[in-house]
Amino acid sequence: MGKPPHAAPGKPGEAEAVVAFWRRLGLPGLVDVHTHFMPERVLAKVWAYFDGVGPLTNREWPIAYRHDEERRLAVLREFGVRAFTAMLYPHKPGMARWLNGWAADFAARTPDCLHTATLFPEPGVEGYVREALEAGARVFKAHVQVGAYDPNDALLDPAWGLLADTGTPVVTHCGSGPVPGKHTGPEPVGRLLARHPRLRLVVAHMGMPEYADFLDLAERHGEVRLDTTMAFTDFSERETPFPREERARLADLGDRILLGTDFPNIPYGYGHQLESLERLGLGDAWLREVCHGNAARLFGLE
Repeated sequence: MGKPPHAAPGKPGEAEAVVAFWRRLGLPGLVDVHTHFMPERVLAKVWAYFDGVGPLTNREWPIAYRHDEERRLAVLREFGVRAFTAMLYPHKPGMARWLNGWAADFAARTPDCLHTATLFPEPGVEGYVREALEAGARVFKAHVQVGAYDPNDALLDPAWGLLADTGTPVVTHCGSGPVPGKHTGPEPVGRLLARHPRLRLVVAHMGMPEYADFLDLAERHGEVRLDTTMAFTDFSERETPFPREERARLADLGDRILLGTDFPNIPYGYGHQLESLERLGLGDAWLREVCHGNAARLFGLE
């Protein structure tokens, strides 16, 4: 299978190992659907939360790529990530429209970023979601855990309808990891999909820790996808291991699993996510689809 691309952040050979991984697979690069870019003062607060071992992380979580924005972009490009996202999210009303304005500017000056937007259950959400779509947003982020909201809140219903009608993917942290939230887990998402079955929901972190339940949802709903963010890594396997008996289902749903990493907010080197996928033993064809093909088709990059 070749040399695993696991190197410590910033160490000599890190980028070369990542590039060697996708070149061996015959890919033009990687597509990472779960990377974080946001206003610097917001990101600084996120990092401070991780540093303080906040209640939503509940463990030591050193930020591996604590660089300024220019350097973080350079690192992704050195790795050969040809398209990535700017996952950003509000934790209270009144933030989402402002974040969407920042994200539109970021996408305009960062052509390899998939223009990302977000939403929150509040008056006016349908309007600013429509504005974001008209401005070119290609993917949304919904963080049910941090936002502490029910995805079935009636205020969100018109926005979900818009996103379903336009076929816009929504990367959604809806699993109960690292710790459960009031509205996390498969049940609220199942109710949402019952009303909006065409919604292109991308379940972040493979639905950790409710892996099997979210795989069930993906089997029942053809537009549901999952991203690999932090799943299968040593860091996650210690506390929320993916069930070995479910691995065959990863192969069966190989056309709907997308590479995600959580860069830059990961406590290990970027290549370890790739190594973790490779050691599942599902083969090169599966890796090619997960690391590039599935997302390339979803976003029209091919």
